[in-house]
Amino acid sequence: QVQLVESGGGLVQAGGSLRLSCAASGRTFSTYAMGWFRHAPGKEREFVAAISPYSGRTRNYLDSVKGRFTISRDNAKNTVYLEMNSLKPEDTAVYYCAAASVVGSIPTVPMGYKYWGQGTRVSVSS
Repeated sequence: QVQLVESGGGLVQAGGSLRLSCAASGRTFSTYAMGWFRHAPGKEREFVAAISPYSGRTRNYLDSVKGRFTISRDNAKNTVYLEMNSLKPEDTAVYYCAAASVVGSIPTVPMGYKYWGQGTRVSVSS
């Protein structure tokens, strides 16, 4: 069982930055691929970024956030981060972190993840 708690959301002006954190319980954090998803009103839950287990060598991103968002992990702190720069109003959503036990490719769809946090809200004003 893994429990995930997100933090770091808030209100920011367009062009600004936020860093989201997701703290995980348990001693097996490093064995999980970690992902960030977002859910905006009236839209489907959307993949944002993911990072492979252990060293986090492999990282995948939604095309629209490439070059602006960076996912990273600190296994010693059981935490995954999402650094968000050059934020746009269309980035407004509730952001969720999730954990997946993977063999092979990192999943980019919600059903590939077993554990979810409660979400943190990000609002970007124009």
